[in-house]
Amino acid sequence: MSNCNRADAVNLIAVRHGYPPMPGVKVSMDDFGEDVFTTGVMRQYLNDDVISALEKTINFGRPLDPALAGDIAEAMKCWALAKGATHFTHWFQPLNGGTAEKHDAFLEVSGDGKALMEFSGKNLIGGETDASSFPSGGLRCTFEARGYTAWDPTSPAFIKRHSNGATLCIPTAFCSFTGEALDKKTPLLRSIQALNHATTRLMKCFKLPEARVMVTLGAEQEYFLIDKLFYLQRPDLMQTGRTLFGAPPPKHQQMEDHYFGSIKPRVLAFMTEVERELWKLGIPAKTRHNEAAPAQFEIAPRFEELNLAVDHNMIIMEVLRVVADRHNLVCLMHEKPFFGVNGSGKHCNWSVDYGDLSLLKPGSDPHRNAIFLTTLCAVIRAVDLHSDLLRAVTASAGNDHRLGANEAPPAIISIFLGDQLTEVIEQIEAGSVTGSKCRPGALKIGADMLPPLPRDATDRNRTSPFAFTGNKFEFRAPGSEQSCSAVNMMLNTIVAESFDFISEQLEKLPADADFNSGLQKILQQIIRKHKRIIFNGDNYSKEWIVEADKRGLPNLRSTLEAIEPLKNEKNQLFIMKYGVLSQSELNSRYEIMLEEYLRKLRIEAGIALEIANSMISPVAVDEFKRLCSTLNDAQNCRRSHGIAALECAADRMGLSLDELSCAADELKRAICGEPAEILSALERVRRAVDSLEYQVDDARWPLPKYREMLFIY
Repeated sequence: MSNCNRADAVNLIAVRHGYPPMPGVKVSMDDFGEDVFTTGVMRQYLNDDVISALEKTINFGRPLDPALAGDIAEAMKCWALAKGATHFTHWFQPLNGGTAEKHDAFLEVSGDGKALMEFSGKNLIGGETDASSFPSGGLRCTFEARGYTAWDPTSPAFIKRHSNGATLCIPTAFCSFTGEALDKKTPLLRSIQALNHATTRLMKCFKLPEARVMVTLGAEQEYFLIDKLFYLQRPDLMQTGRTLFGAPPPKHQQMEDHYFGSIKPRVLAFMTEVERELWKLGIPAKTRHNEAAPAQFEIAPRFEELNLAVDHNMIIMEVLRVVADRHNLVCLMHEKPFFGVNGSGKHCNWSVDYGDLSLLKPGSDPHRNAIFLTTLCAVIRAVDLHSDLLRAVTASAGNDHRLGANEAPPAIISIFLGDQLTEVIEQIEAGSVTGSKCRPGALKIGADMLPPLPRDATDRNRTSPFAFTGNKFEFRAPGSEQSCSAVNMMLNTIVAESFDFISEQLEKLPADADFNSGLQKILQQIIRKHKRIIFNGDNYSKEWIVEADKRGLPNLRSTLEAIEPLKNEKNQLFIMKYGVLSQSELNSRYEIMLEEYLRKLRIEAGIALEIANSMISPVAVDEFKRLCSTLNDAQNCRRSHGIAALECAADRMGLSLDELSCAADELKRAICGEPAEILSALERVRRAVDSLEYQVDDARWPLPKYREMLFIY
């Protein structure tokens, strides 16, 4: 396929009748969780005492007796061997945004040369790996290589299968020799613990008995699919995950005919196989559909405990890529793979439960509603005080192209509550709550054969970065390629601080004071001080940018601006107070994000320059020669017609060639310069190349075009 050109690729894709095989993979509920070492599976291998101790660790965060590790390891090994596994790995999430694994065989050799299959408690609890080859932001030097992985018992082990076998994957944290976190899981677990303590403290003020705190997450994952033949002919996609060139076709998403449309058979076969793989891994993939842009899709699981949901999202991204490859497709998760059409996000639906009580769900009695309103006000306060930190953890080179592009939330963080809740909030501020006039009631469709539907408490606002959607908040700013860890780590931490703030105020109330009156005054003060963060209108409008500036809300549009709050002393002290990240760990995250951003820009600049000089320019020059030759022939023949058109085409092509040459020279100079210079030069080269795409003979253009990649799959 190395000599395959655009036309060949289109023809090959067109004649793939029935690929992939239809009927496809069957999905059964009996498959669900079959490759996961669940507590149900453990009961087949372990006694009740070990199970009870492990459940206390999983459900309540109690320390696990190391003496039990040997029994658990033996059970895990027996189960994994029965599943066909030959190796095990400590599966972790380093600071490069992906996952990592080093496989070790269960194989040991006895003194008499016999093969044994061994897996000890020591193998389970911890492992050692090279920490110098992962991003550390200065926490580790190249010569300081030792790093450790530590078993996370709250996320179950699972089997990863491949064509020739299987591997037991054990979710772990990853830290340096000095104990500093080198991964995304450790700070997330610390933030969950901080929010657990703060929630328990707040619920104690409401006289509730101690119960399990559970932070939940439902992560919607958006992605694009294109045929692998097109992908292999796009060096920019292969190197950067996005198209650096490409003139938008006359039709892309303007007709709004792709969203929720009928799913093509080839894509449906892919989705079905993805679901089967995920169900076997205990991942409750629930929703699949076409997204707004052509060739864009979404998958969403049911809500799960936060730490598990984050692990599952990392697995989902890997399964999407692997299964796509089996279907001769490529799954693109860059935030903006195609210029001029919608990019991809990862919507994080976040909530907190206390026992069987959802803290973000209004109740049927005043006490539960008081808890709901307190939680709501705590989140309002948290987001207003720390919107800069929420923006910081969504910053990336890819997300810069998406945020504020009239398809995703802007870089200005605000909260959407809807009319009903906003009215209640305004009443609390005014000091007299009489209930909402915007009661949901029933929604009448207007056709006799359709039943009335219950109306939701709020409408939807897809332009809002942080929206209340019933019993949860949906944070829409994270990019599709990003891990959910940092976003939810920060959200947990800022809400924990607001919970503690309210608890402290409630604990100061005199013993004989009326609790509800005291609570209302506290919430009233919070609303008056922090209501500026609430905005229910169109976040895409120019008027909102002006209004947000008047309100004093930060508008951190670029990654370089957005990550600066991580270095702010006040912010660092706040995060350190909750033990989520140390100062050195915070500084390391800043350095990693900065370094990653600069590296990505320079990679984009390098491959753009290569494509412009070695693929586009030669074709354009040849086209210019052909035009000039045709023009000369026409002039020599003394033809009176067509010469003006040829002269115009040659002039236009010549100007475009001059512009491409100048733009390429500018980009070459800018590569080692400031980010703004690189971005400006990249944009100039893009304009020149995209202009030439409209002028060069279609049959000679070397790169697959948008109209092909987005519509032929």
